[in-house]
Amino acid sequence: MMRVLSVASECAPLVKTGGLADVTGALPRALAAEGVEMRVLLPGYPAVMAALEDVAPVIDFDDLFGGPARLLAGMAAGLDLLVIDAPHLYDRAGGPYHAPDGTDWHDNPERFAALSWVAAHVAAHGAGDWHPQILHGHDWQAGLMTEYLRGMDAPAIRTVLTIHNIAFHGNVGADRLGALRLDPSRFTHDGFEYWGMISALKAGLVGADALTTVSPRYAEELMTPEFGMGMDGVMRHRRDDLSGILNGIDHEVWNPTKDPLVTPYEKPAGKLANKAALRAEFGLPEAAGPLCIVVSRMTFQKGLDLLLEALPALTARGGQLALLGSGERELENAFRNAAGQDPNVAVRIGYDEGLSHRMMAGGDAILVPSRFEPCGLTQLYGLRYGTLPLVALTGGLADTVINASPAAMAQGVATGLQFAPVTVEALRNALAHLCDLYAQPKIWARMQRNAMSQPVGWDQSAREYARLYHRLAAGK
Repeated sequence: MMRVLSVASECAPLVKTGGLADVTGALPRALAAEGVEMRVLLPGYPAVMAALEDVAPVIDFDDLFGGPARLLAGMAAGLDLLVIDAPHLYDRAGGPYHAPDGTDWHDNPERFAALSWVAAHVAAHGAGDWHPQILHGHDWQAGLMTEYLRGMDAPAIRTVLTIHNIAFHGNVGADRLGALRLDPSRFTHDGFEYWGMISALKAGLVGADALTTVSPRYAEELMTPEFGMGMDGVMRHRRDDLSGILNGIDHEVWNPTKDPLVTPYEKPAGKLANKAALRAEFGLPEAAGPLCIVVSRMTFQKGLDLLLEALPALTARGGQLALLGSGERELENAFRNAAGQDPNVAVRIGYDEGLSHRMMAGGDAILVPSRFEPCGLTQLYGLRYGTLPLVALTGGLADTVINASPAAMAQGVATGLQFAPVTVEALRNALAHLCDLYAQPKIWARMQRNAMSQPVGWDQSAREYARLYHRLAAGK
């Protein structure tokens, strides 16, 4: 049995701000079928501590970046966890990264350095009688684990860093070198220095034995200035150690045939009851065009400003929009205004897991006009529920949706629509094409059937991760 410690700042269903949590929550179950025993190391946020069962303390720390702490082993939501019980770092109201007023926690560098430091300690010394063979970190919050591992006697441990979104670097001023327990001699261009700053992400990118990201196309994009977010040179240097392994979704959680949050269905026609219920929930009238949904963080990355401008191309054709999300205040207010001016636009600011399921079941199409998208999960949920994705031609969106091109339509294999370049005009054209297809019920139903039969689970990706772990453990 291969033993892997997954190091993450969030994990569904315990704590979630985005797709990272869905991935770290689903991977342990998916990998168990491949003979991999994965435990997840998490900060002891209040929600995590409250959910923890069968708790056993395994390590005491006299001073973990500012106070005493314990490492606890336990179970929650079917996951085998190691949890850092450090009240001075994690026992506070708000989110994992932000205070209740939306600002970053001032001590985020120390909070996630602690996560990385404990990960390295477990790799070097074990957690009780459990010793991992592979240390698998996720994003910048786990990036410093490779630096801390250098100072510990753990020659057999191999490391993997997965990049879920390279836009976030975890940068902090060099004056924190001592506070973060980092070796000043490593503060160089070849180490974790980035334009005079400490970069947790760069530390992981240069230090991990293997790098992965969440789709094959995004792996290619990361080596370009357009998408590399300042790290493209590092990514090109590590190209031989980089692989793109497509994310999947949990078939048990996202399953229209037995989803307890919706009226279950097996075929596209079964969506009609859910569509009627969704319209009623959002206060939308009957309409001739497609009911489109958006479930998203409301940020520039997600291209929702483009959707605002292109929206008349949808509503003029009898289409509708139901949006669930939160993020940049300007975008939230703009969509509220759009809803106030058009009865065919409805908006819910915030996040509601149950509502997101009802939207997938009741929508005709899901819109994902992202400027960049490492993988994306909402389009996968859409495919699973027969809610056709309309997506920008980028990252994992390009890898997972078969565009309704003339060739794909002739072969009867299309599962959605793609558009490029990522501009308002291209999105308008795609929305018009969407409405044209919706007006042809037989063609639309065929695309829905294609979408619902598309493999979107973890089986293939879990096998790829397992192969990577075994290759690393064998020293290859």
